[in-house]
Amino acid sequence: MRPEEKRNFGNIVAEPLVGPPRTRVADQAEGLRNLARSRTTDARVVAVTSGKGGVGKTNISVNLALALSQLGKKVVLIDLDLGLANADILLDVIPRYNLSNVISGRKTIEEVLIPAAGGILVVPGASGVERLANLNELERMTLLRSFETLHQSADIILFDTGAGISRNTTSFLSAADDIIVVTMPEPTAIVDAYAVIKMLAAEPDHGDLFVLMNLTSSRQEAERFANGIAVTANKLMNAYVEKLGYVLSDPRVPAAVRQRRPFLHAYPSSPASVCIRSIAKKLAYARGGNTPDERPGFVRRLFSAWKGPRRG
Repeated sequence: MRPEEKRNFGNIVAEPLVGPPRTRVADQAEGLRNLARSRTTDARVVAVTSGKGGVGKTNISVNLALALSQLGKKVVLIDLDLGLANADILLDVIPRYNLSNVISGRKTIEEVLIPAAGGILVVPGASGVERLANLNELERMTLLRSFETLHQSADIILFDTGAGISRNTTSFLSAADDIIVVTMPEPTAIVDAYAVIKMLAAEPDHGDLFVLMNLTSSRQEAERFANGIAVTANKLMNAYVEKLGYVLSDPRVPAAVRQRRPFLHAYPSSPASVCIRSIAKKLAYARGGNTPDERPGFVRRLFSAWKGPRRG
C-alpha cells in the first residue's frame, strides 16, 4: 500500500507548552528552531504504547529491544512510562540518574545512559518526567539535542511510552516513525486500543501504525482479534493498521519478571521468546511508507508537535 493511501486524516496536535517569559529564553529560541530545521541521521524511532495498563507493554518493549539487538541493531530504550517507569527493574539495572536529570541540565544524555543485558542502552524514566508537558524553551532544546545525540549513535530508538492518550505521550507517539499499539484479547483492552488508534489516525503526519496482540492463547485467537482491529480502523477511522504479530500467554514470562530478567534471556526457547524474535524480524526489515526523504526527522516532528496550537 502506498503511503498516500495509508493517511488521509484530520488534525489533532499537542497542547501548547507554558514557558517562562520571552525575555528569559530569547537567546535559546533561535537555537531550538535551527535544531528543528536540521536533519538528524537515520536512526529509526519506534514508540510502544497501549490503551490501558496491564497488557504487558513494558515487558514487550524491553524484550523487543533485546530481540532487535540480537539482529545486530544498536538499540537505545527510553523509558517514558510516566506513571510506571520500570524498564530498569525488568533489566535488573540500578539507575543513578534518569531522564529528569537530562531535562534539568544537570546531566547529559550520555551520563544517564545505562548499558544493559544484551548490549542495549537504557535511559531510565522517573516521575519527574511528567513535566514533559510543560517544558520551557531551554528544557525543550536540551531534550531535543539529547535525542539528536542518540540518533547519531543508534540504529533504533525505542520509546516505552505511558498507557492511554494523555497529552504527555501524544507528541512522542505522533512524531515516531513507527507506533506499536500493544493490546490483548480482552474487551476493555481492545476498546482502549481503538481509542489510541483513533487519536493517532487524526494526526496528519503520524508514523506507521502496528497492532501487537499480547497474552494470546493461540495464533488463531491473535489473528481474529488483530484482523478485527485492522478492519474496523480502516472502515471507521480511515486508518491503515498493520498486524505486527502476537506473543503467546506463557507462564515463563511472569517467572522471568520475578527473577528481574527479560524472558528472552531467561527462557530463550519459550513460546513467548519465539514470538518476540519473530516480531523483531518483521519490524527490523519492514520499512513502511515513510522514507527519510518523504518525512522530516524525528526531532523536527517532535518540535512541531510541541509548538502546535491548542486543540479546540
